[in-house]
Amino acid sequence: CTCTVTGKLKKKAAKKMNEGTIDLDRLSLDQLNQLKLQEEGRLQNITSRYAELRAAHASFAAAKEALVQLTESSSSNNEQPKKMMVPLTASLYVPGRVKDTNKFMVDLGTGFYVEKSAKEAKEFLERKMKLIHVNSENIMKAIQQLRHNVESIVMAMQGKLVEIRARQEGQRVQREGQE
Repeated sequence: CTCTVTGKLKKKAAKKMNEGTIDLDRLSLDQLNQLKLQEEGRLQNITSRYAELRAAHASFAAAKEALVQLTESSSSNNEQPKKMMVPLTASLYVPGRVKDTNKFMVDLGTGFYVEKSAKEAKEFLERKMKLIHVNSENIMKAIQQLRHNVESIVMAMQGKLVEIRARQEGQRVQREGQE
């Protein structure tokens, strides 16, 4: 069995590496278990990152939907100020009015905001959503590879256990034959 592994490995496993692959048959049961734990940890971390990306995508999609609804309702409303509740905190709101539905402050990240037109804001949100989608696809491929790695390691561990049991059984039979 071989397993494609990326990242840093324990020193013993790293010596066995050949172009990103490890010959799992050459590792001891303890080394396999250590490698399995490492890959499971990486899988958990990357799965968490995937969930964060999906949440960010949902947030941008909600912002885009709100933008579309606000601009559509204002254009059909003869440019009268649109009434809405403005959040001060997550649970505190004040009534407000949107006078210009073509000017938006867009969060660029890390506390930076820029004023954009409705069209520019929508394009910005669409670009962000596309970028997140591409990153999500890449992370999903990595998740699949990590799952495959863990499965390969488990199979190698099962093979080692069968070997150990067979060796123990052979030794037991040999002792009984000597008696």
